[in-house]
Amino acid sequence: MLIDSFGRQITYLRISVTDRCNFRCVYCMPPQGVPYVPHERIMRYEEIAALVAVAARLGIRKVRITGGEPLVRADLPRLVQMISAIEEIEDISLTTNGILLEKYAGALAQAGLKRVNVSLDTLNAEKFTKITRGGNLENVLRGIAAAEVCGLTPIKINTVIMRGINDDELVDLAKLTLKHTWNLRFIELMPIENQQSWGEGFPPPEQIFMPVSEVMALLQPLGLEPAILENDSGPARPYRLKGGMGTVGFISPLTEQHFCQRCNRIRLTADGHLRPCLMSGLEIPVLPALRAGKPIESLLEEALQKKPAGHQLASHISPNGRCMIQIGG
Repeated sequence: MLIDSFGRQITYLRISVTDRCNFRCVYCMPPQGVPYVPHERIMRYEEIAALVAVAARLGIRKVRITGGEPLVRADLPRLVQMISAIEEIEDISLTTNGILLEKYAGALAQAGLKRVNVSLDTLNAEKFTKITRGGNLENVLRGIAAAEVCGLTPIKINTVIMRGINDDELVDLAKLTLKHTWNLRFIELMPIENQQSWGEGFPPPEQIFMPVSEVMALLQPLGLEPAILENDSGPARPYRLKGGMGTVGFISPLTEQHFCQRCNRIRLTADGHLRPCLMSGLEIPVLPALRAGKPIESLLEEALQKKPAGHQLASHISPNGRCMIQIGG
C-alpha cells in the first residue's frame, strides 16, 4: 500500500494529459492565456502507462484523466485502453468540459473508460460563453447526453460556485437532479493563480468566493437530505433533493476544517511532474527518469512523503507558478 507520512492511504492518481484547452475559463486561466509546454516535453502515452503500471503495483487503484481539456489530445481512447489493460486498476474516469464528448464518448467507453465528470457552471447560453470565453452550451449538453447513451455513468456535473456570476442559478442547477440521475457537485472556488481581474463584466476576484454553507442554505427549502453513494470515495458530501433521481454534492476545500484529512490522491502533470497536493507548488520530476529507463518507485515514494497535511489557504498561502489548466485540477 501507498501510505503517506500522515497515515493516509493513497489509491488515486489524477493524470493531466495536456495543458491545452479549447475553452479559456475565467477561473482556470488568466485572460492573456498561458505559454504552452512544447510537445517534446509532454509525456507520451507509453510513458504515462508505464508510470501507471508501477503505481498500480504499489497500490494505485483509481485513475482520472484530466487536462487542460483531455479530449483535445489526439487518440485519447488509446491511452484509456492502455491503462484499462493494467490488471490492478479498478476504475478509469475522465474530467472534461464536454465540448468534444459527443464525438468521442463511444470510443472512450469501448476503450474501457467507466464514467465522466463534466464542468457546467451555468444553464444560460450567453453566460456560458462569457465564463468559458467562447464555449457553446448546447454542444456540452449534447455531449452529456451522448455519455449517458454510451454508459459512461454515473455522470458527475462539476459546478464552481461564483458569487455575482452564477449564484442566481444554483437552485436551478440543483433541480437538474430531480429529472436526471446525475451527481451534481458544487465546488468552492480555489485561489490558484486566478486572483487578478477576470475581465470586463466580472466582479473583482476577492468578491467572487462563496462558501458551500451558503449554497446548502439556499437548497434547504428543496428538502436536502444526506445520501449514500456506493463505491464513492470522493471529496463531495452527497445529498439528495426530495424526490430527486440524482444527488447534489458539496466540495468545500476552503471552509471544511477536516477536508484534507481524507485526501487519497496524488497528481501527474502533463509535463511529467508528480504533484503531491493541488494546493502546494511542490513537484517531483519523474519524466527524466522514465526516459532514461531508470526506476521510479523512489520518486513515487518521495511524492508521498512530501505530501503535506493540508493546504495553507487559511494563512493566505496559495500555490503559484501554475494555474489550474497547467496542473490538471
